[in-house]
Amino acid sequence: MLAASSPRVLFYVQHLLGIGHLRRAALLVEGWQRAGLDVAVVLGGLPVAGITFGSARVYQLPPLQAADADFSALVDPQGQALSEPFKQGRRQQLLALLAQEQPDILMLETYPFGRRQLRWELLPLLELADQLRPRPLICSSVRDILQRRKPEREAETLALIAQYFDRVQVHGDPAFVTLPESVPGCSAIAQCLDYTGYVTDSRQPDYRPQSDAEVVVSAGGGAVGFELLRCAIESRPLGPLSDRVWRVLLGPNVSPEARRKLAQLASDRVVLESVRPDFTDLLSRCALSISQGGYNTLMDLLGAGCPAVVVPFEGQGETEQRMRCDKLAAAGVVTAVNETELTPQRLAMAITRALHQRRQPLTLARDGARRSAALLIQRWQQYRSANGS
Repeated sequence: MLAASSPRVLFYVQHLLGIGHLRRAALLVEGWQRAGLDVAVVLGGLPVAGITFGSARVYQLPPLQAADADFSALVDPQGQALSEPFKQGRRQQLLALLAQEQPDILMLETYPFGRRQLRWELLPLLELADQLRPRPLICSSVRDILQRRKPEREAETLALIAQYFDRVQVHGDPAFVTLPESVPGCSAIAQCLDYTGYVTDSRQPDYRPQSDAEVVVSAGGGAVGFELLRCAIESRPLGPLSDRVWRVLLGPNVSPEARRKLAQLASDRVVLESVRPDFTDLLSRCALSISQGGYNTLMDLLGAGCPAVVVPFEGQGETEQRMRCDKLAAAGVVTAVNETELTPQRLAMAITRALHQRRQPLTLARDGARRSAALLIQRWQQYRSANGS
């Protein structure tokens, strides 16, 4: 633990559609606090039940969200376009929090690699942070693989890194994938990249399936997972696990209409319920998992060691989940099905392949929260020493 003069961290987190960013942020904050960091969190999305930030000071900005799965626009909780007074009020609140907290470290989740639609508040935040004296160490927090962008967008991102940011924490293992594989221009800023390892739940139990183990079906927050959930339910009688209970977990973003349609498809051995806090425990004793290919879910699957079929989200040119799933499928640890080819019949065949697959061991650094904290402390001490503070 650090002394009473532990660095103060202000962590900006904005989830727009799914809840994976928020869940990873909560695990990071847990690791930072365990290392003695003094943490404040600024949240900009809709509240999500069950995700907490320990004893950190949590500030909620007026929430906003993506209008749709295409991220075509930002809207308020009522689905209305953001007004200028809404933007101005949120921006003023954010800047006031920075002035109030006077952090030693300012951490922005995803930006400038994403969240470009929020530059009306993030650029003023960076400008103010850059003017503070003492100036905080300014960092970005990103997952292992990012969405591919056009060259001009990538150049814009790298220019912002050069202008404002001191470090970029990459929550992945470079032995598995490096950031330049999805953002080629990041080769030019390799000296700024700190790989933390994957951010996972350290309390995950060992894999211990029972003879009557269930099939667990999930789609993260559920905003873009209806087709996967529907196909999974319809594939049940077609495959080798038709005699098992299929537990279908519905995220908070599954609409009431989608829930009704899924309930009509469900049989007496299909259980529909909301996502559970013991998800990793369910994986540790399941016969098989069927899921999308998000960062958090795949790390949970690797930790559990269960047979797994993954269907990466590929809507509107999304590449991040597909790239991660392809690499894990090539390593022999999951069976992947392309979202564009998903049918109940193909899913049933993938289940058969997954059950007969000889799973290959894959060792990844998975202590990302602990390593993130250690790196933050190290970089802050170096920064403070270099700037004579």
